[in-house]
Amino acid sequence: KATFTKAAENPFTDINDDAYYKDAVIWAVENGITKGTSGTMFSPDAACTRAQAVTFLWRAAGSPAPKATAMPFADVAADAYYHDAVLWAVENGITKGTSDTTFSPNQACTREQAMMFLWKAAGKPQPTSSYNPFTDVKPDAYYYDAVLWAVEKNITSGVSDTKFGTGTPCTRGQIMTFLY
Repeated sequence: KATFTKAAENPFTDINDDAYYKDAVIWAVENGITKGTSGTMFSPDAACTRAQAVTFLWRAAGSPAPKATAMPFADVAADAYYHDAVLWAVENGITKGTSDTTFSPNQACTREQAMMFLWKAAGKPQPTSSYNPFTDVKPDAYYYDAVLWAVEKNITSGVSDTKFGTGTPCTRGQIMTFLY
């Protein structure tokens, strides 16, 4: 007996059916990780901010209540949508901010910062191989292990066969794919 389930519908007009991030975005919407930038737009090619990246990760973890109440960053307001996500990320060692007193929530999150957030949230697992397909990821880079781990886990394949995309903003479509 065959059983059919209805496939989730794509609520966004800016996500084509053949987009590599389509399933990831729909999964994220269904799981309360994001609602998009409007009711009909997701803005998949827009740069993901540091606040968005940490909030998406926090929501993917189930939006756990942070234990701490004192915010170490002057640029994170108590009523900001990402306030609890940043507190949670700090207490779980996912981020230290961009300085001791700033988080830079509106700054574009680079691809390597996104990998570091994910890798730290996963407990900093060491890659089992030293295979590095990317010429822009050097062995002395702070994100080296995070990127190699992400490649091993098929979280990313880079922006090309030989480039990870170091220094470029992580797009909203990319971060959803990484989380998925």
